[in-house]
Amino acid sequence: MISDSGSGSEKRHAGDDGRRSRDDVVHRGPVQLRGERALESTTMDQRLLDRRGPTDWVHTDPWRVLRIQSEFVEGFGALAEVPRAVAVFGSARTPLDDPQYEDARALGAALAEAGYAVITGGGPGAMEAANRGASETGGFSIGLGIELPFEQSLNEWVDLGLNFRYFFARKTMFVKYSQAFVCMPGGFGTLDELFEAMTLVQTGKITRFPIVLYGSEYWSGLLDWLRSAMVREGKISPADFDLLTVADSAEDAVRIIVEAHRGEDEDELYGEETPW
Repeated sequence: MISDSGSGSEKRHAGDDGRRSRDDVVHRGPVQLRGERALESTTMDQRLLDRRGPTDWVHTDPWRVLRIQSEFVEGFGALAEVPRAVAVFGSARTPLDDPQYEDARALGAALAEAGYAVITGGGPGAMEAANRGASETGGFSIGLGIELPFEQSLNEWVDLGLNFRYFFARKTMFVKYSQAFVCMPGGFGTLDELFEAMTLVQTGKITRFPIVLYGSEYWSGLLDWLRSAMVREGKISPADFDLLTVADSAEDAVRIIVEAHRGEDEDELYGEETPW
C-alpha cells in the first residue's frame, strides 16, 4: 500500500550531515538496523526486480529463493488457524478526521461483530481504521505489512502482525486467508488488490469470493469506465462486471458478505488442502 509519508521520511530522521541518530530504527523484514546501518534506502523487492548493474546477481538468486520460501512458511504458519476473515484495503493517506476513516472503522467493527477477523495491510489511514474498529469491538485484527523504501510500521491496532519483503508472498496471504475483499477509497495499492482479486475470481482460481467496493460516489467513475469501455468493446463480459458489488454503509457491506457465504460452514469456506 502506498503511504503518504514519502521518501522524505528517511531525511527527517537524519541530522544535517545525513547521519542517523542511534534512536532511529529501520526494519528490513525480520532484521532491525540502527544508526549508520539504517541508511540503505532500497528494499528486497527493488533489488530482486532491478536489472541494472553487473550480472553477478545471478549467483545470489538461490539465496533469494530460500528467503522467499521462508516468507511463505512464516505466513502459512502464523495464519493457519485464523478464523474466517475479510481483507479490507484502502488509502494509507486517509486522515483521522476524514469521514472515510470513520467509515473504515465502522466497517471493521461490523465485521468483527459478524464473526469475521479483519486483515489489512497494517498501515495507517483506512487500514488503521479498519484494524481499530475490529480491535475496539473485541475482534481479531491482523496486519500484513510490506517493506518499503520509506518506513511504515504496523499500526497500533494490529493484534497479529507480519512484515513481508516481497509483495507476491504478501498477496498470497491476503487471498488464501480471506473470504472476501472490501475496497475502501484508495490509490494504486488498493486498485492492485482489487483487480488481482477480480482476475482470480474470473479465472476460477478462487471461488465464493465477494468483492465489495465501499463508497458509490468514489468508485462510480471506475464503474462507468468498465461499462462504457471494457464491457462495450467486449474486453470483458457483462458477467465479469457483476463480480463487483457496491456498498455505502458498513451494514450493507457485511450483509453482502454474509449472504454470499450463507449455508457454508467453516470447512466449506476453507476448502481442503491438496495432499502432497
